[in-house]
Amino acid sequence: MSDLILGIETSCDDTAVAVVDAEGSVRSSVVSSQLQTHAAFGGVFPEFAAREHITNILPTVHEALRLAGIQPADLKAIGVTRGPGLIGSLLVGLHTATALGIGWNKPVIGINHLRGHLRSADLEERRVVYPATILMVSGGHSLLAYMKNETDIRLLGSTRDDSVGEVFDKVGRMLGLGYPGGPEVDKLARQGQANIPFPRPLMQNNYEFSFSGLKSAVSRYLAANPDAVLADVAASFVQAVMEVLVKKSRLALKKNPSKSFLIVGGVAANSQLREEAARLCQNLGVQLSLPPVRWSTDNGAMIALAAFDYLKLGIHKPPLPQLQLSINEF
Repeated sequence: MSDLILGIETSCDDTAVAVVDAEGSVRSSVVSSQLQTHAAFGGVFPEFAAREHITNILPTVHEALRLAGIQPADLKAIGVTRGPGLIGSLLVGLHTATALGIGWNKPVIGINHLRGHLRSADLEERRVVYPATILMVSGGHSLLAYMKNETDIRLLGSTRDDSVGEVFDKVGRMLGLGYPGGPEVDKLARQGQANIPFPRPLMQNNYEFSFSGLKSAVSRYLAANPDAVLADVAASFVQAVMEVLVKKSRLALKKNPSKSFLIVGGVAANSQLREEAARLCQNLGVQLSLPPVRWSTDNGAMIALAAFDYLKLGIHKPPLPQLQLSINEF
């Protein structure tokens, strides 16, 4: 039996399937995007997302196996996201994985989506040196955690309301940049001047995040200044976000001695965050461990690699949906 796991990720809008070995080598990775489906709504429409998953998931699984050059018999197990995520989307992935497991006679392990993101930095090559401090920034989560090793994780602080990725997309919509707005806000900010004094929410010495007030401040500014230079608005917004993330990350690194600083989640692809993190790590003498941009967003490869952690510890989570999960839970 080959030491390979099929990873299935359907927590939100993209149908992602991959085949990965225990060392993080990606044999194949296929993503069926729903971007055009949801663009008209300015965000993910949950019912449409579930329907698209139903249509796309089996062809995506078959393509991942074909590209990897393997048959179902070559698999060790199937790892599938069990949460957190959209209930309809999760159920499609979970039911499909369960059916495939029965048909192929393979164990099916429900994987915590957040732990999948943690493992994304070790895809293709080992990048994380422990102990490590983690900043997770995505469409649904903003959090800081401390990792003694691959499986021993302590949550430091998390999101109280809007996450980083969520507020990037909402501000992008305010600026007329379409969906997803995050990458476009990043590009537009490069062209502007950060000359608008937007608030820096929760800048106290803690690890909690709250970006709804910043989002509202941008909305009020645009309403009061219809002729505002949008590039300046974007630059000022991004600067406010970066100052919050960097300050809290610096605090976490100083109070939790770390050999590396890991940033994961979709916003880890943000160019300015990568630059700020590099400066922070250089100042503190800490190794910066970033996943390649292609593995920052949701993908099946990270779920497959995380499944190896579950097997190593003898943890077999049933493929049942859980809408709320902490990063320190298996």
